[in-house]
Amino acid sequence: MFAVVLGAAAGGGFPQWNSNAEGCRRARSGDPAAPARTQASLAVSADGNSWFLLNASPDLRRQIELAPMLHPREGLRSSPIAGVVLTGGDVDAIAGLLTLRERQALTVYATSRVLAVLDANPIFEVLARDVVARQAVTLEQETRLSLPDGTPGGLSIEAFAVPGKVPLYLETAGAAPPIVEGEETVGLKVSDGRHSLFFIPGCAAVTDALARRLDGADLVFFDGTLFTDDEMIRSGTGRKTGRRMGHISNTGADGALAAFAPLKIGRKIFIHINNTNPILLADAPERRIVEAAGWEVAFDGMRVTL
Repeated sequence: MFAVVLGAAAGGGFPQWNSNAEGCRRARSGDPAAPARTQASLAVSADGNSWFLLNASPDLRRQIELAPMLHPREGLRSSPIAGVVLTGGDVDAIAGLLTLRERQALTVYATSRVLAVLDANPIFEVLARDVVARQAVTLEQETRLSLPDGTPGGLSIEAFAVPGKVPLYLETAGAAPPIVEGEETVGLKVSDGRHSLFFIPGCAAVTDALARRLDGADLVFFDGTLFTDDEMIRSGTGRKTGRRMGHISNTGADGALAAFAPLKIGRKIFIHINNTNPILLADAPERRIVEAAGWEVAFDGMRVTL
């Protein structure tokens, strides 16, 4: 099984278009220790020919152009992208679907709750339903991914609930949304029958059930949004904690480093990393902390073979 990181950053990317913070300035200047990153998405394949995207970020068009394996190969119009699997309805997970509107056959896989979000917004009807199928996935059940002609795509997914919240645009004004476990925020297990990887770009906490599920995994791409829960408040870039946004922090008693420490996992890779998080900087002491704990930091173009 092959996996390619199309984008490693959280919503807004790195550098974020309106950020003048130090990290974004360094990325914008071309500092080799602060390489730019687009918004989080992963491409997976069983054979290196047909690919499935895990989330469709707003940067998808640029990501495709930078990933030769996703380029058209046959006829006047074609694509090796066979489908898109969504982990939620946040803008940075679904906006890229609009890039795929050129009557190219593929399938969008998501929970019924997330598909309802797409159904409720007529702009997504540009994905003509006679060409782009929408397939509901049931939590805790295996779903086999298919090529546009219906033949097996060589991969299966299992979606499972992780602690999270509704997308920002569905929040009730003036009220903090509860952290829930349901169809709004899911993690994915992707398997080719021999090996498997987990993709969890948004997660508010590592529950005992989630820890048991991940223990022994070959590879986990996990929510790396913030280094500390109050990072955005302390940096003056926001007024919300990571948990309020539905994201666990890297550090702290309830952070990812502590939660994963007792687990036996082949490779642990942070993805969906906010522009304020210093682990994006290769020369930052925070990067050394996560690496010393056995973590890698995803970057655009990162390739993994299982």
